[in-house]
Order: sequence, then C-alpha cells, then structure tokens
Amino acid sequence: MYHIVTGAAGFIGANIVKALNERGETNIICVDNLSKADKFKNLVDCEIADYLDKEDFIELLLDDAWEGEIAAIFHEGACSDTMETDGRYMMDNNYRYTVTLFDYCQTEEVPLLYASSASVYGGGSIFKEDRAHEGPLNVYGYSKFLFDQYLRRQWNHLTSQVVGFRYFNVYGPREQHKGRMASVSFHLFNQYMATGKVRLFEGIDGYANGEQSRDFISIEDVVKVNLYFLDHPDQSGIFNVGTGRSQPFNDVAVATVNACRIAKQEPVLSLAQMVAQGILEYIDFPEALKGKYQNFTQADISNLRAAGYDAPFLTVEEGCMRYVRHLSQQSV
Repeated sequence: MYHIVTGAAGFIGANIVKALNERGETNIICVDNLSKADKFKNLVDCEIADYLDKEDFIELLLDDAWEGEIAAIFHEGACSDTMETDGRYMMDNNYRYTVTLFDYCQTEEVPLLYASSASVYGGGSIFKEDRAHEGPLNVYGYSKFLFDQYLRRQWNHLTSQVVGFRYFNVYGPREQHKGRMASVSFHLFNQYMATGKVRLFEGIDGYANGEQSRDFISIEDVVKVNLYFLDHPDQSGIFNVGTGRSQPFNDVAVATVNACRIAKQEPVLSLAQMVAQGILEYIDFPEALKGKYQNFTQADISNLRAAGYDAPFLTVEEGCMRYVRHLSQQSV
C-alpha cells in the first residue's frame, strides 16, 4: 500500500514524508511541481518509492494507476503566496485540484488529509471552525475557504475519512525554499547571523511596534497532528492546527535572537535591551499588506482536543530554540 504526499518537496509535505520514514514507511509516492528545483533538497534524506509531477499524478490517479493500493493521501500541495494576484491560477491550483482529489478519494474510499489554512478567518477575532467567523482577506484564503465549504456540503455523504487542517503560523526545518513566505523565525535567524540585527514591522491598526500577535506552531507539532489522524481513520472534520496561544512577533524576535546568542555563549537580552542596543529595529509597514493582514490569530483548539488529540504544544521559546539549533547545524 502506498502513502501519497502532494506538495511533498515543500515545507509541511517534506516533514510528513520524513516522519513516515521514521515509522518505517518508505512506500511513498511524492507529488510536487519542481519548476523551482531547489525544493528537491527537502527530500534528499528521505526514502520514497516514486516522484511525480502534480499534473502527471492527477492523470494517472484518474486512470486508476493505484486502484486498491492507496493507504492515504496527504494533500499539502498548494500555492501559499498570500500576495498572489492571479486568482484564476490560485483557484485552479488550490481549489479545483483539491476537489478532484476529494471526489476520487470518496469514490475509492481512500482517506484524505488536506491542508486548509487559518487565512480563512481573515481579519476576525474569533478563530473557531464555524462559517460565522470566516471571511478571507485574499484569494489564497478564499481558495482554501471554498474547498472547506465544498466539503461541508458533502458532509452527510462521506464514504471515507476526510480531515482538513487549518494551519496557523508554522515554522521549522525544510522551509528554506519559501523565500519571503518563510517563517518569521527563519528570516530573523538569517538577519541576525548576517548583520547582528533583526527587523520587524512597526505597529499598525492600534498595535504597538512588533506587537501584532499570531499563533505560532512548530512543524514538529503539525506533523504529530497529521499522524494522529492517520492513526484514527474514524475521525473526520475540519480542525484548527495551532497551539491555542497567541504570542507577539516581539516574542519570536527575542526567542530567536537569544537562541543565537546562547549558541555563541553570549548573554541573553530582554526586548527592551535589544531595542536600546539597536539589535531589534522596526520598519515601515508595507503598503501592499494594508487591509490584507491578520494582526491577531489564536486557534480555538477545542474541536481538536475533543477529537482526542491531547499532546502539549511547543511554546515559541521552546520551538525557536530547537529551530535555531537546527539552522545553526545546517549553516556549519
């Protein structure tokens, strides 16, 4: 039996592939679009059965190339650029492709575990899996929201497990290919190692400098949630995947910088000390993001807990320390 991972050379997908390997699973079909070839590096230390381009894969799938041989599909592939303006491409790549996978999985009774996004909540202040609180601010968020809606319309007719994961702000290893879409911690680490300084956006919409707040979740925890549902095929639903705890960007900066300083055997600093010493600087908020930016997110994880997932989540301080350790090893 095969486990299929779309977006397998990407951030979350590659970590899922590696986690399956650690369970002894190597019969994995990796699906992606390697037009940006550097992503291949995420799979170099993984054991897989085959790699397919995303267009070739969907054709083979619909031709029943693996009929009766698929254990589950992890659908992580998507364009995740929140500043992408080509809505036609976004809807075809994110929404329609997922609908095709869903329809196949329902026909063949194959579990589908797919990536949704916390962006479906837009600028709201309540982050619960409920239509009343959903209102995406960009076409990426809309593409994710619309498939969640499609699933809800099919809810009473499901033939196999379907789980949607509304990822909040994920950070951790194997995201280096994402460029400007990589996590804040990744960018801050590289800034600090290169210049000894880090930068955050100044305050906006009533928030003080660096005090915009997000639910930051380590990729380690994201993978654990995915594997929990793989192990519990009786559980279906749309679930927030965050820590349930919001922390300001300033916390990420302090945690990342201090993790770097500890690695260099230098004393840790407070936020005030970093600002006073010019280590932390605040830059103008980009015009292109105004009106399209979530200043605050905090996952309501009550449904996730009710589904039986009871493991603790890493804090920003714990997660950044582990991540910086990994990044430091990679840069040696």
